Amino acid sequence: MTDLTPRRPPEPPVGEAAMLRVFVDPAAGPRGGNPVPLVLDARGMQAADMQALAAHYGHESAFVLPADAPDHLCRLRFFVPGHEMEMCGHATVGTLWALRQWGRWTTPHARVQTLSGSVDIEWDEARGWAWISQPEVTTSPLSAEQGRAIAKALRIESTLCAINASTSRVKTLIRMPSVAALDALAPDFDAMRGLCEAIDSTGLYPYAVAGHDVYARQFPKASGYPEDAATGIAAAALWGYLANVRVVPTDRVCTVRQGVAMGSPSAIQLRGRKDAPGCWLSGETRWIP
Repeated sequence: MTDLTPRRPPEPPVGEAAMLRVFVDPAAGPRGGNPVPLVLDARGMQAADMQALAAHYGHESAFVLPADAPDHLCRLRFFVPGHEMEMCGHATVGTLWALRQWGRWTTPHARVQTLSGSVDIEWDEARGWAWISQPEVTTSPLSAEQGRAIAKALRIESTLCAINASTSRVKTLIRMPSVAALDALAPDFDAMRGLCEAIDSTGLYPYAVAGHDVYARQFPKASGYPEDAATGIAAAALWGYLANVRVVPTDRVCTVRQGVAMGSPSAIQLRGRKDAPGCWLSGETRWIP
Protein backbone atom coordinates (compact mmCIF):
# COMPACT_ATOMS: atom_id res chain seq x y z
CA MET A 1 0.00 0.00 0.00
CA THR A 2 1.34 3.42 -0.95
CA ASP A 3 1.71 5.90 1.94
CA LEU A 4 0.07 9.14 0.82
CA THR A 5 0.72 11.02 4.07
CA PRO A 6 2.78 14.16 3.34
CA ARG A 7 6.25 13.88 4.84
CA ARG A 8 7.54 16.43 7.30
CA PRO A 9 9.21 19.19 5.27
CA PRO A 10 12.57 20.64 6.27
CA GLU A 11 12.52 23.81 8.32
CA PRO A 12 11.97 26.72 5.92
CA PRO A 13 14.67 29.39 5.53
CA VAL A 14 14.35 32.75 7.30
CA GLY A 15 11.34 34.66 5.98
CA GLU A 16 9.92 31.76 3.95
CA ALA A 17 6.75 29.79 4.67
CA ALA A 18 5.86 26.15 5.19
CA MET A 19 2.24 25.21 4.51
CA LEU A 20 -0.14 23.59 6.96
CA ARG A 21 -3.79 22.63 6.96
CA VAL A 22 -5.44 22.95 10.39
CA PHE A 23 -8.69 21.59 11.85
CA VAL A 24 -8.82 18.86 9.23
CA ASP A 25 -11.84 16.57 9.53
CA PRO A 26 -10.34 13.10 8.97
CA ALA A 27 -13.76 11.68 8.08
CA ALA A 28 -14.21 14.15 5.23
CA GLY A 29 -11.07 13.52 3.19
CA PRO A 30 -7.81 15.40 2.73
CA ARG A 31 -9.16 18.74 1.47
CA GLY A 32 -10.73 20.02 4.66
CA GLY A 33 -9.39 22.40 7.25
CA ASN A 34 -7.96 25.87 6.95
CA PRO A 35 -4.56 26.51 5.29
CA VAL A 36 -1.82 28.33 7.22
CA PRO A 37 1.38 29.67 5.69
CA LEU A 38 3.86 29.44 8.59
CA VAL A 39 7.10 31.42 8.77
CA LEU A 40 9.25 29.61 11.33
CA ASP A 41 11.82 32.43 11.60
CA ALA A 42 10.38 35.90 11.00
CA ARG A 43 13.32 37.84 12.43
CA GLY A 44 14.08 40.82 10.22
CA MET A 45 10.59 40.90 8.66
CA GLN A 46 8.64 44.11 9.03
CA ALA A 47 4.86 44.26 9.38
CA ALA A 48 4.54 45.21 5.71
CA ASP A 49 6.55 42.12 4.73
CA MET A 50 4.30 39.88 6.82
CA GLN A 51 1.13 41.36 5.38
CA ALA A 52 2.50 41.02 1.86
CA LEU A 53 3.21 37.32 2.47
CA ALA A 54 -0.35 36.82 3.75
CA ALA A 55 -1.69 38.61 0.68
CA HIS A 56 0.47 36.44 -1.58
CA TYR A 57 -0.97 33.23 -0.13
CA GLY A 58 -4.46 34.60 0.51
CA HIS A 59 -4.70 33.01 3.98
CA GLU A 60 -4.19 33.82 7.64
CA SER A 61 -0.44 33.53 8.10
CA ALA A 62 1.63 32.91 11.23
CA PHE A 63 5.06 34.32 12.05
CA VAL A 64 7.33 32.97 14.80
CA LEU A 65 9.62 35.35 16.67
CA PRO A 66 11.76 34.99 19.79
CA ALA A 67 9.86 35.60 23.02
CA ASP A 68 10.54 38.89 24.77
CA ALA A 69 8.91 37.77 28.05
CA PRO A 70 10.34 35.17 30.45
CA ASP A 71 9.01 31.60 30.53
CA HIS A 72 7.48 31.76 27.04
CA LEU A 73 8.29 29.43 24.16
CA CYS A 74 8.03 32.08 21.45
CA ARG A 75 6.11 35.11 20.25
CA LEU A 76 3.55 34.81 17.45
CA ARG A 77 2.20 37.39 15.03
CA PHE A 78 -0.70 36.83 12.63
CA PHE A 79 -1.70 38.57 9.41
CA VAL A 80 -4.55 38.23 6.94
CA PRO A 81 -4.31 39.91 3.53
CA GLY A 82 -6.00 43.02 4.91
CA HIS A 83 -4.40 43.59 8.32
CA GLU A 84 -2.68 42.19 11.42
CA MET A 85 -4.72 40.15 13.92
CA GLU A 86 -4.19 40.00 17.66
CA MET A 87 -4.96 36.28 17.76
CA CYS A 88 -5.66 33.47 15.29
CA GLY A 89 -6.79 30.16 16.74
CA HIS A 90 -6.11 27.79 13.86
CA ALA A 91 -2.75 29.40 13.05
CA THR A 92 -1.68 29.02 16.69
CA VAL A 93 -2.76 25.37 16.84
CA GLY A 94 -0.99 24.64 13.56
CA THR A 95 2.18 26.52 14.46
CA LEU A 96 2.58 24.66 17.75
CA TRP A 97 1.95 21.32 16.04
CA ALA A 98 4.69 22.17 13.51
CA LEU A 99 7.09 23.28 16.25
CA ARG A 100 6.51 19.88 17.86
CA GLN A 101 7.26 18.06 14.61
CA TRP A 102 10.48 20.03 14.12
CA GLY A 103 11.59 19.43 17.71
CA ARG A 104 11.29 23.11 18.64
CA TRP A 105 8.80 22.36 21.46
CA THR A 106 9.41 19.28 23.60
CA THR A 107 7.75 19.94 26.99
CA PRO A 108 4.22 18.81 27.93
CA HIS A 109 3.15 22.40 28.66
CA ALA A 110 4.33 25.88 27.70
CA ARG A 111 3.16 29.42 27.03
CA VAL A 112 3.37 31.61 23.92
CA GLN A 113 2.99 35.35 23.45
CA THR A 114 0.41 36.95 21.16
CA LEU A 115 -0.89 40.48 20.83
CA SER A 116 -3.99 39.18 22.60
CA GLY A 117 -1.91 38.10 25.60
CA SER A 118 -0.20 34.94 26.82
CA VAL A 119 -1.67 31.62 25.69
CA ASP A 120 -1.27 28.38 27.64
CA ILE A 121 -0.48 25.35 25.51
CA GLU A 122 -0.32 21.61 26.11
CA TRP A 123 0.63 18.65 23.96
CA ASP A 124 -1.80 15.74 23.57
CA GLU A 125 0.48 12.79 22.89
CA ALA A 126 -2.36 10.33 22.32
CA ARG A 127 -4.05 12.40 19.63
CA GLY A 128 -0.97 14.19 18.28
CA TRP A 129 -2.66 17.57 18.83
CA ALA A 130 -1.61 20.88 20.30
CA TRP A 131 -4.25 22.36 22.62
CA ILE A 132 -4.33 26.11 23.22
CA SER A 133 -6.19 28.05 25.88
CA GLN A 134 -8.94 30.57 25.31
CA PRO A 135 -10.24 32.77 28.13
CA GLU A 136 -13.76 32.82 29.50
CA VAL A 137 -16.28 34.15 26.98
CA THR A 138 -17.81 37.59 27.34
CA THR A 139 -21.13 38.41 25.69
CA SER A 140 -23.18 41.51 24.94
CA PRO A 141 -26.78 41.65 23.68
CA LEU A 142 -27.85 43.18 20.38
CA SER A 143 -30.92 45.31 19.83
CA ALA A 144 -33.93 44.31 17.76
CA GLU A 145 -32.86 46.85 15.13
CA GLN A 146 -29.38 45.33 14.96
CA GLY A 147 -30.98 41.89 14.63
CA ARG A 148 -32.98 43.09 11.65
CA ALA A 149 -29.81 44.48 10.04
CA ILE A 150 -28.09 41.12 10.51
CA ALA A 151 -31.04 39.28 8.97
CA LYS A 152 -30.97 41.63 6.00
CA ALA A 153 -27.25 41.04 5.42
CA LEU A 154 -27.76 37.28 5.66
CA ARG A 155 -30.81 37.53 3.37
CA ILE A 156 -33.09 35.74 5.81
CA GLU A 157 -36.44 36.83 7.19
CA SER A 158 -35.37 37.09 10.82
CA THR A 159 -32.83 35.82 13.34
CA LEU A 160 -33.77 33.34 16.07
CA CYS A 161 -31.13 34.76 18.38
CA ALA A 162 -28.12 37.01 17.79
CA ILE A 163 -25.50 37.98 20.36
CA ASN A 164 -21.95 39.31 20.35
CA ALA A 165 -19.43 37.00 22.02
CA SER A 166 -15.67 37.08 22.45
CA THR A 167 -12.72 35.22 23.87
CA SER A 168 -10.28 37.49 22.01
CA ARG A 169 -12.10 39.14 19.09
CA VAL A 170 -15.83 39.85 18.98
CA LYS A 171 -17.90 37.55 16.78
CA THR A 172 -21.64 37.76 16.27
CA LEU A 173 -23.34 34.43 16.96
CA ILE A 174 -26.58 33.87 15.05
CA ARG A 175 -28.65 30.76 15.75
CA MET A 176 -30.15 29.11 12.67
CA PRO A 177 -33.11 26.70 12.76
CA SER A 178 -31.26 23.84 11.05
CA VAL A 179 -28.03 22.80 9.35
CA ALA A 180 -29.84 22.97 6.00
CA ALA A 181 -30.80 26.60 6.63
CA LEU A 182 -27.22 27.34 7.64
CA ASP A 183 -25.79 25.77 4.48
CA ALA A 184 -28.29 27.66 2.31
CA LEU A 185 -27.14 31.10 3.47
CA ALA A 186 -26.09 33.44 0.64
CA PRO A 187 -25.14 36.69 2.41
CA ASP A 188 -24.79 40.17 1.01
CA PHE A 189 -21.02 40.32 1.29
CA ASP A 190 -20.92 43.96 0.18
CA ALA A 191 -22.83 44.86 3.33
CA MET A 192 -20.62 42.87 5.70
CA ARG A 193 -18.01 45.49 6.60
CA GLY A 194 -20.49 48.27 7.33
CA LEU A 195 -22.75 45.94 9.31
CA CYS A 196 -19.90 44.58 11.43
CA GLU A 197 -18.66 48.06 12.17
CA ALA A 198 -22.16 49.11 13.20
CA ILE A 199 -22.53 46.20 15.64
CA ASP A 200 -18.90 46.27 16.86
CA SER A 201 -18.05 42.82 15.52
CA THR A 202 -15.26 41.28 13.45
CA GLY A 203 -17.53 38.79 11.70
CA LEU A 204 -20.86 36.96 11.61
CA TYR A 205 -20.86 33.38 12.91
CA PRO A 206 -24.22 31.72 12.21
CA TYR A 207 -24.58 28.24 13.69
CA ALA A 208 -26.95 25.30 14.12
CA VAL A 209 -26.94 22.58 16.76
CA ALA A 210 -27.33 18.99 15.54
CA GLY A 211 -27.07 16.31 18.20
CA HIS A 212 -23.69 16.42 19.92
CA ASP A 213 -22.12 18.57 17.18
CA VAL A 214 -22.45 22.22 16.29
CA TYR A 215 -22.23 23.45 12.68
CA ALA A 216 -21.13 26.98 11.83
CA ARG A 217 -20.05 29.35 9.07
CA GLN A 218 -17.90 32.46 9.40
CA PHE A 219 -18.31 35.62 7.31
CA PRO A 220 -15.48 37.98 8.31
CA LYS A 221 -15.71 41.73 8.44
CA ALA A 222 -12.70 42.54 6.27
CA SER A 223 -10.15 39.74 6.02
CA GLY A 224 -9.79 39.82 2.24
CA TYR A 225 -12.04 36.80 1.54
CA PRO A 226 -15.80 36.30 2.00
CA GLU A 227 -15.87 33.12 4.13
CA ASP A 228 -13.51 31.25 6.42
CA ALA A 229 -13.23 27.46 6.45
CA ALA A 230 -12.33 27.18 10.16
CA THR A 231 -12.24 29.90 12.81
CA GLY A 232 -10.91 28.79 16.15
CA ILE A 233 -11.60 31.92 18.19
CA ALA A 234 -15.16 32.13 16.85
CA ALA A 235 -15.70 28.47 17.75
CA ALA A 236 -14.29 29.13 21.24
CA ALA A 237 -16.67 32.06 21.73
CA LEU A 238 -19.57 29.92 20.49
CA TRP A 239 -18.62 27.04 22.79
CA GLY A 240 -18.38 29.40 25.76
CA TYR A 241 -21.80 30.87 25.06
CA LEU A 242 -23.45 27.49 24.47
CA ALA A 243 -21.81 26.06 27.59
CA ASN A 244 -23.15 28.97 29.65
CA VAL A 245 -26.70 28.31 28.44
CA ARG A 246 -26.15 24.54 28.89
CA VAL A 247 -26.55 23.56 25.26
CA VAL A 248 -23.16 21.78 25.13
CA PRO A 249 -21.47 19.84 27.95
CA THR A 250 -18.23 21.03 29.52
CA ASP A 251 -16.91 17.63 30.60
CA ARG A 252 -16.19 16.18 27.16
CA VAL A 253 -14.85 17.27 23.79
CA CYS A 254 -17.32 19.17 21.61
CA THR A 255 -16.87 19.42 17.84
CA VAL A 256 -17.73 22.54 15.87
CA ARG A 257 -17.95 21.69 12.18
CA GLN A 258 -17.26 24.54 9.78
CA GLY A 259 -16.43 24.93 6.09
CA VAL A 260 -18.88 22.27 4.92
CA ALA A 261 -20.76 24.66 2.62
CA MET A 262 -17.41 25.77 1.14
CA GLY A 263 -16.26 22.24 0.34
CA SER A 264 -13.53 22.49 3.02
CA PRO A 265 -15.05 20.52 5.93
CA SER A 266 -13.32 21.30 9.20
CA ALA A 267 -13.59 19.87 12.72
CA ILE A 268 -12.72 22.25 15.57
CA GLN A 269 -12.36 20.53 18.94
CA LEU A 270 -13.14 22.26 22.25
CA ARG A 271 -13.30 21.20 25.89
CA GLY A 272 -13.63 22.98 29.20
CA ARG A 273 -10.67 23.88 31.39
CA LYS A 274 -10.52 22.40 34.88
CA ASP A 275 -7.74 24.66 36.16
CA ALA A 276 -9.10 28.02 34.98
CA PRO A 277 -12.13 29.64 33.32
CA GLY A 278 -12.40 29.28 29.57
CA CYS A 279 -11.70 26.38 27.26
CA TRP A 280 -9.07 24.41 25.38
CA LEU A 281 -9.06 24.54 21.57
CA SER A 282 -7.46 22.01 19.21
CA GLY A 283 -7.83 19.88 16.11
CA GLU A 284 -5.93 17.82 13.58
CA THR A 285 -3.11 19.44 11.58
CA ARG A 286 -1.42 18.17 8.44
CA TRP A 287 1.33 19.32 6.14
CA ILE A 288 0.37 20.63 2.72
CA PRO A 289 2.83 19.18 0.16
